[in-house]
Amino acid sequence: MEIAGFTIDKDSPVFIIAELSANHNGSLETALQSIKAIKRAGADCVKLQTYTADTLTLNSEKDDFIIKGTLWDGRKLYDLYKEAYTPWDWHTALFEAAENEGLICFSSPFDFSAVDFLESLHVPAYKIASFEITDIPLIEYVASKGKPVIISTGIASEEDIELALDACRRMGNDQIVLLKCTSSYPAPIEEANMVMIKNMAERYGVITGLSDHTMGSTVPLVATCFGAKIIEKHFIIDRSVGGPDASFSMTEAEFSEMVKAIREAEKAIGKIDYIPTEKMKKGRDFSRSLYIAKDVAKGELFTKENLRSVRPGFGLHPRYYYQILGKKALIDLPAGTALNWDYIDG
Repeated sequence: MEIAGFTIDKDSPVFIIAELSANHNGSLETALQSIKAIKRAGADCVKLQTYTADTLTLNSEKDDFIIKGTLWDGRKLYDLYKEAYTPWDWHTALFEAAENEGLICFSSPFDFSAVDFLESLHVPAYKIASFEITDIPLIEYVASKGKPVIISTGIASEEDIELALDACRRMGNDQIVLLKCTSSYPAPIEEANMVMIKNMAERYGVITGLSDHTMGSTVPLVATCFGAKIIEKHFIIDRSVGGPDASFSMTEAEFSEMVKAIREAEKAIGKIDYIPTEKMKKGRDFSRSLYIAKDVAKGELFTKENLRSVRPGFGLHPRYYYQILGKKALIDLPAGTALNWDYIDG
């Protein structure tokens, strides 16, 4: 699978997404400066969210529409989304800014009109947010565009995941990534459950990754070690900017440290290979081998007293120790001689 020329498969580097979300706090200039900072921090991609309060919810005072049990307790859904949305007339400038920085840019649409709008901007991929995984008509419409579909699973049951995958495949689209996600803000680290990264890949036959709301870099690093190929993290240029997502977003310095740690983790993971490297071969000089421990005269028997397995590794392999005991020396062998077959009778 490719997103704007970036290959994403089991052997590729982790594709690191900086989620801008509401972290412009209503300022286009802040959004543009954030994109520059995202590039400096080492991300591969910046992701937006494309909705309005009216496309996402109803402007209702009923209790159903009042937020409970989250960071935004007591707020009306409509008011939160009205504050947090990224104006659609900014999108062109933001996409251009990302392109100028060499960043890939795409977005999460939240209704059909957002998909149509993003198609006009030629987005290379789509992200389905966790709370939209149950919106099968939206997923079908996104998948019908024939571009990679990245789906967060923060509230998903097995059935939800299967329905979403079926929706994509029904549209002839098998370019799917599932992201393990915990839809708490911030998310407790003990609920990260990173073992699911590998399990989802095996169970559903898709690329998997992480959309992370925990604090710090620990969970993204664990995800990398479990085979995550996409990692998404909220980014903010400075928490003093404020906004609905500021408290659980990474600053430039924090994001940069995470990227560095992920790239180092990738190197550490390496590959399955039992062939010794040149450094390993050189290191064998310090392994054990068979040496003469006391002077041995020609014709004398090798014994436990005059033959030992010691460092370094220039003599015969220790596996021959018992085979050699009791045999005769063909020549005089002073202590410290590395044993070889030419010195042994029989």
